[in-house]
Amino acid sequence: MGLIDRRGFVAGAALSATALAARTPRARGGIVNPLVRQRADAQVFRHTDGWYYMTGSVPQYDRLVLRRAKTIAGLATAEERVLWRHLPSGPLSGFIWAPEMHEVDGRWIMYFAAGPSGGGEDVFRIRTHAIACDGDDPMTGQWNVLGQFRMAWDSFNLDSTSFVHRGQRYFAWAQREEGIDTNSNLYIAPMASALTLAARPSRLSVPTLEWETRGFKVNEAPAVLARHGRLFMTYSASATDARYCMGMLSVRDDADIMDPAAWIKSQVPVFQSSPRNKVWGPGHNSFTVDERGRDMLVYHGRDYETIKGDPLFDPNRHTRVQTFGYTAEGVPSFGEPVANGPLA
Repeated sequence: MGLIDRRGFVAGAALSATALAARTPRARGGIVNPLVRQRADAQVFRHTDGWYYMTGSVPQYDRLVLRRAKTIAGLATAEERVLWRHLPSGPLSGFIWAPEMHEVDGRWIMYFAAGPSGGGEDVFRIRTHAIACDGDDPMTGQWNVLGQFRMAWDSFNLDSTSFVHRGQRYFAWAQREEGIDTNSNLYIAPMASALTLAARPSRLSVPTLEWETRGFKVNEAPAVLARHGRLFMTYSASATDARYCMGMLSVRDDADIMDPAAWIKSQVPVFQSSPRNKVWGPGHNSFTVDERGRDMLVYHGRDYETIKGDPLFDPNRHTRVQTFGYTAEGVPSFGEPVANGPLA
């Protein structure tokens, strides 16, 4: 990754999401892609309270945000609340990446990756942390730092997600492991609490395939979907430019999901850039359902292929959504990124 002065970048002239949203035509009552501009690593989910919630990385990487709406389309213009801003110094003063909000043990928790400020390689000393809400309503409650997630070993880690399977809550994430020549691999472990694991992690995937190692050797951003008697774990691979793409692991619902041998890895990307539809670098996805109950893929992508400078600091990774179906065998089939405009 290339390095720039973080403070100078934060002070840059990236257009606000509100200003960009105003430039995007809206379909009457429907979804228009991009759904929200300049929000990368997006998580969208429909909670039991009937609201859709959305969070994601902001281009300045300096704060955690949340918005909600009664419809997915409504997220485009929903008011966004800043839950927390990075600190003036220390391990939570630099880049703030890839937030995800989950209700853990009856409390709203937002996991995110953070590093220190100060320049140089130190800003990439990224670790997973969490903030917690003191009330039932995440949009109005007070959020405070809960602490650093205690991994089994101390190294670069990010892109955490959480899910419940057969009554047990699990944590899945990306991390660098000593002795493996990669930038990050995928891991899973049961959780003992909001900040601790209940067992030694299992390594589910290492980037070894050609499409996983373009620019960087990356497996990151796991997202879990339970359908048709199986768990599917999508993930993102390679550099964060037009080469960024999605892979997928799958396991039988009744298998030991802590056994890496039980998981099957797709040997080809399941979602990648579409020159025809002018969407490049799709990835870091999440899953939700629309108001009709149809499965929806949420991801970010750019509207252009060529990037000036380090792609990490290009602000135009936009949140996009689209429906998807399944093969005759019950496996998700995502197709290709749809073009900008109203979603059919």
